[in-house]
Amino acid sequence: MSRNYKFHNPEGLYFVSFAVVGWLDVFTRHQYVDLFLESLRFCQKNKGMEIHAWCVMTNHVHLVFRSVGNQRPESLLGDLKRFTSQSIVKAIRDNPKESRRDFLLNFFKEEAQTSSNVKHHQFWRHDNHPIELWSPKVIQQKINYTHQNPVKAGFVVKPEDYVYSSARVYAGEKGLIDDVCVFSYFED
Repeated sequence: MSRNYKFHNPEGLYFVSFAVVGWLDVFTRHQYVDLFLESLRFCQKNKGMEIHAWCVMTNHVHLVFRSVGNQRPESLLGDLKRFTSQSIVKAIRDNPKESRRDFLLNFFKEEAQTSSNVKHHQFWRHDNHPIELWSPKVIQQKINYTHQNPVKAGFVVKPEDYVYSSARVYAGEKGLIDDVCVFSYFED
């Protein structure tokens, strides 16, 4: 991995994107998004994850966060991905109404066989491409990018209309994740 895509500053604010292996559309089911959001809330309340922006798309996630606890940001993100991987795969396996169950589980199992550090099912791709956000202008750009993702995908007309995003909080509405650290930056 390039030096540009590593967590260098333990106190830094980072933009990360991570996708489901094969870019499979797992998050078309609300149940799986809810599991991810539950884990995000846990990290926020118990592991020192300060969330500035987030968006869950059908097959990937964008997140702007900082680690304010004792954990390094890469460990915090690793814990989030590891736990959500296990919980979502279990939910898929235990869901008798999941029409794609066999396909998804077989795909995740095959992906795990190509990975040296995964034993059973590989849910997330290994790359996160963390980018440290070093100026107010860059922070605002990444937050806008995060919130515009559902608009560019054609899911909604306005970012705040997309439920699975912090854009609602930035628009002054109640979001699905409490205590999002709203960043405001105005150029002179």
